[in-house]
This record gives sequence, structure tokens and C-alpha cells, in this order.
Amino acid sequence: MYPLGVNTWVWTSPLTNADLAVLAPRIAHWGFDVIELPVERPGDWDPDRAAELLASLGLAASVVLVMPPGRELVAAASVAETQDYLRHCVDVAVTLGAPTVSGPAYASVGRTWRMSPDERRSVYAELRENLKPVVDHAADRGVRIGVEPLNRYETSVINTVEQALDALPENCGLALDTYHLNIEEKKPSDAVRLAGSRLAHLQVCGTDRGTPGDDHFDWPDFAAAVGETGYDGPLVIESFTAGNATIATAASIWRPLAPSQDALATDGLAFLRTLTR
Repeated sequence: MYPLGVNTWVWTSPLTNADLAVLAPRIAHWGFDVIELPVERPGDWDPDRAAELLASLGLAASVVLVMPPGRELVAAASVAETQDYLRHCVDVAVTLGAPTVSGPAYASVGRTWRMSPDERRSVYAELRENLKPVVDHAADRGVRIGVEPLNRYETSVINTVEQALDALPENCGLALDTYHLNIEEKKPSDAVRLAGSRLAHLQVCGTDRGTPGDDHFDWPDFAAAVGETGYDGPLVIESFTAGNATIATAASIWRPLAPSQDALATDGLAFLRTLTR
């Protein structure tokens, strides 16, 4: 069985020490193996304090990066600052013992622009150059970067696994999310197989961003494809709460996606256990 996890975005954003002190024991009590921690702004929560808490609860960690306006690795003036932020995320992962740092490490979410084939080749070359120092920093510390393709409404840079393999340095992993796979890939399971050994992290949710399993996604085919890649990391539920104005707007969450956020997590956990048994 794969380790099963949940992202704290299901309940809150930005994460704080106080939030984590409440959420982590509940997440452990429900039977999750992994808690996924977003680094929205350095200093929102204390990695050393978090590491002690998670160790006391027997929870492993994964780390996700966040790309709001101003964090850019291509076609922008803020590349150096973004690289510093990404290196900080890697150092947080080291403190937590997390094996990966995942997310759309190329451009801010919501930034889109049209590109000719030549312009896209240039952007990808720039991305490889600007991402390489971060990937190397991570590799030196035993952490793997997983770059996440997003759907067409959230980025115009990397939408598919095929594009990611073209755009990224060879030693950079991929992070895949069933929500984006369902929108962008002809067949999500084939995209997972294409990622192969480059697969570094997996996030799961329903096709409406709600509870995994309470939707039309072909979960058995997806699970079979994941097994073929040799991936042994966690399956982490990532969804969001409509109760937080900032994140609800960013993720276009305009209505509740489950009877409660707790139900989204626990029902999703129950389904994933049947899927990976």
C-alpha cells in the first residue's frame, strides 16, 4: 500500500503553528500516514516546531511550494528571489525529513500568455537554466523537486506530462495531480505511465476538486498505471476550503465540495484504502 496523506489546504490557508497544532493530531488520529505542508510565506509556521510535533504523532511530511504573483522562473525580473524561496522550501523539507518539494515551479498560478513554438522553446530553455540550481541544491540535500503541470486556466507554461518532460532538467522529477490530469490529458493513466521513473509526488482529489472516489475518474486504471511506474511515495489528498477568501478565489472554489472538510478527508482516506489495498 502507498502511504496516504492530506494537505492542510483542505482546512486552512495560510498554515500557522496554531493551525498545525490542532490539525496534525486529528489527521494522525484518522489514520493518515502523511501530512502535506504548504510553504506560502517563509515564517508562517516553524519547521523545527512542526518536525517535533509530527515526530510525536508518527506522521511523515511532504512539502508543497506556492507560486503567487511575483514568484517567477521565466520571463520575469524576479527569478533570483524565486530561486531563494525555492531553496528555502528545500531546507524546510530537510528539517521535516520530507523527501520531496512539489508544485508549479515555473510561473505564478494564473499567469497565462500566448506563445509561438519558438517562444515556447525559449521559455523552456530559460526554465531549465533557472531551475537547475534549485534542483541541484535539493539533490545535494537528498530532496527531490517535483514540478507540477497545471491546467490551461492556471498556466500556459506546462499543462501536460509531455510538456513537462520537454521543459524540465533531466534530474528534475514530476508531481502529478489527478485534477489537472483529468482536464489536460487524453488519458490520465497514459500520462502517468509516460512520467515513469520521473514521478516524484502524487496528489489526488475528485474531478470536481472534492473527495477522491466520489466522482467519474477511472481510479482503478490510474492505480494500475502508478504501480507500473514503480512509484512508492504517498497519495496525498489536495483540496481547498470555500471558507477562505484568498485560497477560494485562487482555486475557484465557490461552493462546498463535500458535507464538511473533515468528511472530504476521511471519506477520501477510506476510498484510497480500498484503491491501494
